Amino acid sequence: MEHDKYDHDEEVLGYQKIDRYDDDKINSVATHYKDILAQLGEDPAREGLVKTPERVAKALQYLTHGYDIQPDEILRSAMFKEDYSQMVVVKDIEVFSMCEHHMLPFFGKAHIAYIPNGHIVGLSKIPRVVDAFARRLQVQERLTNEIRDCIQETLQPSGVAVVIECKHLCMAMRGVQKQNSVTTTSAFTGEFISNDKTRAEFLRLITANLH
Repeated sequence: MEHDKYDHDEEVLGYQKIDRYDDDKINSVATHYKDILAQLGEDPAREGLVKTPERVAKALQYLTHGYDIQPDEILRSAMFKEDYSQMVVVKDIEVFSMCEHHMLPFFGKAHIAYIPNGHIVGLSKIPRVVDAFARRLQVQERLTNEIRDCIQETLQPSGVAVVIECKHLCMAMRGVQKQNSVTTTSAFTGEFISNDKTRAEFLRLITANLH
């Protein structure tokens, strides 16, 4: 989904904000949230909550707009033949997603590498693939595998490596309430599995302070 799908023009102090939403979906979800507020003991008609159901519905549509994106098409839109066969690493990619178990956010960073095998991809496309999968209801383990598989199947490189580090608000705000815990997941293909030195180089690069 292109960001301009959220189209609702709003003039604020000379700044034109343009968002696009599916009005039918927004109205349907907002109706349910109005009922939820009442079930929680709130008054959906009080001033501070009158527009809350609509705001929540719009936020949820944006936070899950990855369902309307084809991540492989993102990669195919910027694939180039290139005689380069060394590791390409894009690290510290910001990740924001929603846990499907409690619908609370988890967030952190993704570190991704691939070893080209005849084709490279525009560097901005890798973070876009991360967003396409992250902007869905997710678990971190599946998110890690989906990113790996998309890059491997589309680019057909000699190997792909993905490491994701996230904090989960479902752990920090409820349940065990451990605010500083971080979950790390990893997924590898090809050279990153069969060659210990290659995998070690990737792990060294993502932990090194090179910039």
